[in-house]
Amino acid sequence: MENNREEKRNVKWRSFFLLLKSEKPPVLIIVLVLSLSLIETAAALVVPLFTKKLVDLMSGSGIEIGTIVMLLAAFILQTLSGGFSFYFLTYIGEKIVAGLRRKLWNHILQLPVSFFDQNQSGETLSRITQDTNTIKTVITNHLVTFISGIVSIIGSVIILFTLDWRMTSIMLAVVPVSLLILMPLGRKMYKVSKLTQDEMAAFSGNLGRVLSEIRLVKSYNGEELEGEKGNKGILKLFSFGLKEAKIQAVISPFMTTIMMVILVVLIGYGGVRVASGALTAGTLVAIIIYMFQIVVPFSQIASFFTAFQKAMGATERIHHLLELKQEPYAGKEAMLVQGDLDFTDVSFSYSESKPILSNISFNVPANGTVALVGPSGGGKTTIFSLIERFYEASEGCITINGVPIKELGLTYWRSHIGYVSQDSPIMTGSIKENILYGIGRDVQEDEVTAAAVSANAHEFITKLQDGYDTEVGERGVKLSGGQRQRIAIARAMLRNPKILLLDEATSNLDSESEHLVQNAIRKLMKGRTTLIIAHRLSTVIEADQLLVVEDGRITGKGTHEELLLKHTLYRKLATQQLKIEQ
Repeated sequence: MENNREEKRNVKWRSFFLLLKSEKPPVLIIVLVLSLSLIETAAALVVPLFTKKLVDLMSGSGIEIGTIVMLLAAFILQTLSGGFSFYFLTYIGEKIVAGLRRKLWNHILQLPVSFFDQNQSGETLSRITQDTNTIKTVITNHLVTFISGIVSIIGSVIILFTLDWRMTSIMLAVVPVSLLILMPLGRKMYKVSKLTQDEMAAFSGNLGRVLSEIRLVKSYNGEELEGEKGNKGILKLFSFGLKEAKIQAVISPFMTTIMMVILVVLIGYGGVRVASGALTAGTLVAIIIYMFQIVVPFSQIASFFTAFQKAMGATERIHHLLELKQEPYAGKEAMLVQGDLDFTDVSFSYSESKPILSNISFNVPANGTVALVGPSGGGKTTIFSLIERFYEASEGCITINGVPIKELGLTYWRSHIGYVSQDSPIMTGSIKENILYGIGRDVQEDEVTAAAVSANAHEFITKLQDGYDTEVGERGVKLSGGQRQRIAIARAMLRNPKILLLDEATSNLDSESEHLVQNAIRKLMKGRTTLIIAHRLSTVIEADQLLVVEDGRITGKGTHEELLLKHTLYRKLATQQLKIEQ
């Protein structure tokens, strides 16, 4: 068991340094930092020797200017090398963390939608911010002090043995005892810090969820409920903070007590030896200074291990994210996305126990219009998600012009799809930025205006104080539902897609907005392969073909008139909505 624990620890060490290495830290600057740190340490090591000489001179024949100059030079060298070392080390830490954050962000953006279904956005973002910051803290605040501390301890011990081996032996006798106490505490600190980081990520995720839906919270008086949930998270963080404090409450006083005990022993024993003439006053002063140059780095090393334990937990989570499989963006791009869109025996489920679609087969002719109708929860939106390739079909095949869409590069495939949903998403920013969103080419002003005109959006945009530069607010809250829909349609028009997906695009709108949006949609549909999801049959009765989707199956196909004659559910829906006589 001990071997397994040691092996896991070694793997964590390797994972941490491999993660740093993957960001290709600047080798020359690292060498410079280490050199400056060693110069700083060397200067610190000679200061007690000059102090020893100065004290002995002052108690004897007097003061030598040369000794004072050398002492001041050592102080200046120590200060300058320490300052430059800190700056360059911070540069390295910031550069590595910037690279890690860039890599994580780009990786997360290319993860499949299923990942975001299962993970809260705030929790994911904490990996990019908090976990990477933990790693940066180790690099900038602890890594070089750990190395220079070891050098300082070794150098001080060697010099101390040359000054007085008896007093050095007394000083070093407490080291094994200290290690026996500090090492188990370090392991406990790792466990607690890992749990703290996990809880902080969950807390951040909950905050993000609440703040993103603050209008829902306020509309349904959810402040008290969300307050209780937040308070539970805060109490958990408080509890973990206290656990860390308990460990630190043992470590910090213990280190202070050890240092004071050694100091008292050294002063007492050293004073006796000075009085007997076996030791000079300068040597005793130097020994005491070297003691601090051992104890202080020793406490810094203890802090390094505490911070490193946290960094190893952060490294595990970062590695876990980076190992998640991304969407397959590479693929065929040489074909035109034209021709028939075919579903052949397509099945899909989020879990094996609950199938969402079962053996779906249908054909959408090139430039034709197919409408999906039926009760809610039947699987209509899932069909759109499969076309967008937010998910891959569990069975069967989806093809465009005879080519399986999964063989196409995702960026290429999605660039030919325009998606206008019931609540079309609007990003924080200006109206113009939203119309241009995702357009991977240079666009002229007149193109943006033309798209807005076609979408019946130009008139209301020009009436706004800042026109196309008007800020829409978070998720477009400063715009009405109809205005958001028309901006989404303008975005789709500018994209000029081959395939158009309309998901309840006119629902929940007032009659005037619906009329404007319907006119914009008719312009957008011209010359495109279009699929429409609609609960209101009046909006789709002119479609080339209607598909009735129930419980994950297609139970009816045909035109409006054909389904009225042969499909019971469709006839019932039509009777209710269109007031057709049975």
